[in-house]
Amino acid sequence: MLKDITLGQYFPGDTVAHRLDPRTKILMVLFYIIALFCAKDLITYGILALCLALCVHISKVGVRSLVRGLKPVTIIIIFTATLNLFFTPGTKILFQWGILQISDTGIHNAVFMVLRIMMLIMGTFLMTYTTSPISLTDGLERLLNWMKALHVPVHELATMMSIALRFIPTLVEETDKIMSAQKARGADFESGNLFEKAKALIPILVPLFISAFRRADELATAMECRCYHGGEGRTKLNVLKYQRRDILALVVSGAIMVGVIVLSRFGL
Repeated sequence: MLKDITLGQYFPGDTVAHRLDPRTKILMVLFYIIALFCAKDLITYGILALCLALCVHISKVGVRSLVRGLKPVTIIIIFTATLNLFFTPGTKILFQWGILQISDTGIHNAVFMVLRIMMLIMGTFLMTYTTSPISLTDGLERLLNWMKALHVPVHELATMMSIALRFIPTLVEETDKIMSAQKARGADFESGNLFEKAKALIPILVPLFISAFRRADELATAMECRCYHGGEGRTKLNVLKYQRRDILALVVSGAIMVGVIVLSRFGL
């Protein structure tokens, strides 16, 4: 299960999706999320699914990597679908047992909520797969640059987000090593009730926290040795500049978002 957590991983490549400006990809994901929450029927969801499939094909990341990233949130998806299926009132009741009931509206909400969560996660993961953490930090900092006038530490916030995103795969790998070592010593994480399973995680959490704090201390020491003092006066080796492909991608994604909103609001 831990190996299926792919958030924060970057797959190097030389596709159009990899060459897009990180600011463009962040805005495209934002447009995609807005359109996804405005979609209401099969037509609008089909349009967004087609756009996602096209982006996956262009990026050459592979559907298997995106689907594998959904495994850690399977419980959340099932729980959300169950709530919408059995606890959504509707005009036509198809099944009822006590307080549990299945209506036409419940089936509709459950199906589209599951699709929304899956497409949301896959679209977000696709951005991290095709954008390095450093580029993502630069793009986020440039997009939020206007907030510096409000004395918001934009560079520091972007750096913290980048470091957190970068260390997710490292901590997952560290957790997997600790679990393997504990299993080799006879630890059992599968049997028992919920409280016993939670208690069995203590031998994992303690060394994991120690390792995380040690890595944080080493990173802070390395940044101090390199005279890091924040974003003031810093220069960039690669200055971000919008290209024609970025403008085209933003126009197309913005048009799709507007089209989905119009279709959802007014219909065909």
